[in-house]
Amino acid sequence: MKKIFAIVFMAMLAMPAIAQQAEEQDGMFDPQIVFSSDEVDLSEFLWIKRPLIVFADTPADPRYIQQMEYISQRLDDLAARDVVVLTDTDPAAGSDLRKKFRPRGFMLVLTGKDGTIYLRKPFPWDVREISRTIDKLPTRQQEMRERGGDI
Repeated sequence: MKKIFAIVFMAMLAMPAIAQQAEEQDGMFDPQIVFSSDEVDLSEFLWIKRPLIVFADTPADPRYIQQMEYISQRLDDLAARDVVVLTDTDPAAGSDLRKKFRPRGFMLVLTGKDGTIYLRKPFPWDVREISRTIDKLPTRQQEMRERGGDI
């Protein structure tokens, strides 16, 4: 009897892990929010996500490295605010993002879900400050009211 109880108990403990694994395989759970600018089109995110675009002339730019460290430390905060991070470190490629935003060296750009530019910074910015800016946006205020204040 003890062996049966132990087997049933172990099976019950394994169920949440199996369910999470199934969700990940079905594509319902996609933790990746950082993309290269050549992988995506900005219009894909219209009214769905808030693009945070990080420009640099090279991936070795110290400001780019620092910004990506800030972002990687608090990805969950950005994901909670429907942010997707797009990076562009190749000026020679002449991407659509570079044509639209015309960065000179390092630049950080935050756009809203509607495509409006809300932030341009020529230096790295902490995710806490980016989050505060997002939380002040009208669409984010509405989202927080609808979700009951959950962030």
